[in-house]
Amino acid sequence: MKKYLLASLIFLVSLNISFGQVNENSYAKAEKEINSVYQKILQEYATDKEFIKNLRSSQRLWIQFRDAEVKARYPDREPGYYSRVHSMCLANLKTELTNERIKTLRVWLAGIEEGNVCAGSVKRKH
Repeated sequence: MKKYLLASLIFLVSLNISFGQVNENSYAKAEKEINSVYQKILQEYATDKEFIKNLRSSQRLWIQFRDAEVKARYPDREPGYYSRVHSMCLANLKTELTNERIKTLRVWLAGIEEGNVCAGSVKRKH
């Protein structure tokens, strides 16, 4: 019985470590993607200096927002307060927020249908 419990515990710990690594890899992938999308927008809209200035400002503020959201969900506490899966949970939240921002940024690359009078600085699809 003790061997079974020990084996189960070892399995669960290793599973937890694996999920944590997968989630951290997902966040790293999302970070790489958002940087790529952001750079493509900067290139595509390079001639629109006012837009670029505002996009940079927006991105800096979004990073502040993301970090504030993470702090709101997981305020500083004593070590162990959020359990051993804390890093996995942080990575999940950051990945989710980053993927939402990627969707928002991709609009500038994909464009908006011709005739949309509220497109603003977003290019029109042809």
